[in-house]
Amino acid sequence: MITAVSINAVSKQFGALNAVSNVSLDVPKGSFFGLLGPNGAGKSTLINIMSGLMKASSGTVSVMGHDVVSSFRQARHALGVVPQELVYDPFFTVREILRLQSGYFGHGKENYAWIDELLETLTLNDKADTNMHDLSGGMKRRVLIAQALVHKPDVVVLDEPTAGVDVELRQALWQFTQRLHADGHTIVLTTHYLEEAEALCEEIAIINRGELVVQESKQDLLARCPYRSLRLTLSTADYVLPESLQPLVVEAEENCLLLRLHKSEHHMGDVLKALQVAGIEVTDLRTEEAGLEEVFLELTSSTGNNAVSEQKVPA
Repeated sequence: MITAVSINAVSKQFGALNAVSNVSLDVPKGSFFGLLGPNGAGKSTLINIMSGLMKASSGTVSVMGHDVVSSFRQARHALGVVPQELVYDPFFTVREILRLQSGYFGHGKENYAWIDELLETLTLNDKADTNMHDLSGGMKRRVLIAQALVHKPDVVVLDEPTAGVDVELRQALWQFTQRLHADGHTIVLTTHYLEEAEALCEEIAIINRGELVVQESKQDLLARCPYRSLRLTLSTADYVLPESLQPLVVEAEENCLLLRLHKSEHHMGDVLKALQVAGIEVTDLRTEEAGLEEVFLELTSSTGNNAVSEQKVPA
């Protein structure tokens, strides 16, 4: 496996606060990688260290084989970061901003054609000569993506790229991101929209309280949860549920029930048979496998995890 980003035993302290504690993980080249965690878990700290905006207290980080401290210029050239905050200079037009960013990485007029392609791809053509402060939030977000890509980096980091944007723009951004991935870019994504991470990411690392909890393929991560949900619609709201099924109830509202079944202990056929014996008629049923959100909540729960394996990747 060729590694695009290697984080080796990285820690970062702010006084008495351990923002990141001995985190080690590798992002495979060409992968769509999810870096997930609750607020304050240490994701932004890792990204700042990766991009050279912050120095680790200990440990090393490399991007495409270049150490972010000793080979900063090469590492930074291989990395494009789309920040969560809408950071921009209000006194330049969109085109001027992109040309300045291009020049920062040592490119001249030979890169103007690529800038024009970015403007067209991100539907910024009609805003190219508009000052940044006159753009909507969604358009500013597009410009930030163009800035991150202007020097054609191998690795693109998206830090909460769809936070606060409307549904139409969110879909457009993900289509563009998938295109980047298909073109061979390594994508590192942080997001609180776990359904997006589940739909897009191939491999996922979850950090919590500054520590790495797990790094696995999405399939292996989803397989950690041995539960499935069974949603039932009953013919009447006037029923007495058998005692054997009562501990399985997650939600109960009138004639609708949501049961949580352990895959190896509770079989749907047994549940339906118990309802039949009790004289309870089922008019509709749906089963749902556990998604990434359920697994994430179990792994980051402060009360421990009863529904997933306790195996962890050493940090």
